[in-house]
Amino acid sequence: MQFNDDTKQNALSEIAKAVGREEVEGFMREFMFLQQLYNSGIKEIKTKLEILDDEFSVRYDHNPVHHIEYRLKSPKSIIEKLQRKNHPVSVASVRENLYDVAGVRVICNYIDDIYKIVDFLTLQDDIEVVRIRDYIKNPKENGYRSLHMVVKIPVFLSTGKESVNVEIQIRTIAMDFWASLEHQLKYKSTAKSSDRIKKLLTECADEINEVDRKMQDIYKELFD
Repeated sequence: MQFNDDTKQNALSEIAKAVGREEVEGFMREFMFLQQLYNSGIKEIKTKLEILDDEFSVRYDHNPVHHIEYRLKSPKSIIEKLQRKNHPVSVASVRENLYDVAGVRVICNYIDDIYKIVDFLTLQDDIEVVRIRDYIKNPKENGYRSLHMVVKIPVFLSTGKESVNVEIQIRTIAMDFWASLEHQLKYKSTAKSSDRIKKLLTECADEINEVDRKMQDIYKELFD
């Protein structure tokens, strides 16, 4: 990941607000290295998922991964989250307290594919599973469904091995469709209509889940 001048300047401004000008330069060097480290963690996870998808394509004539998205938290978001949670603003604090600096989202074709990917990642001997939250079996109150896991992955650098946390969200195309639209709509709803909108969105989530499961059943009937 390359950092252009605008990115560096924006990061510099945000960090300066939090730690003071006299500490900025040293912090900035550490912080830019930290972002590079987390970006490397994303690449490691992406590579593992792409290898899995290629293997399934050849071995089973099926691709469990529809597509992969990823993101790296901005300096502004990182600092705001540390301050919101009353953690020190430092590189060490980021590594110790934040689990979602590096994020990978895996979009699958079917629900079963989600659990195949979880099993695959869990069995990797260089991956440590930090936590798993299954919002498919236990949806959020608003109907949100997805499986979230945080893993610790080694990154090999010139100075040795470093381990970083990467958050992985795994969901079907249908779950992603709902989540994307819900994210947009909840910011547009007025106080007057918010309760009604929430009810409609929850109903849509349940209906989409039913479709998801029917599509899974059709796939199994055709190919199992």
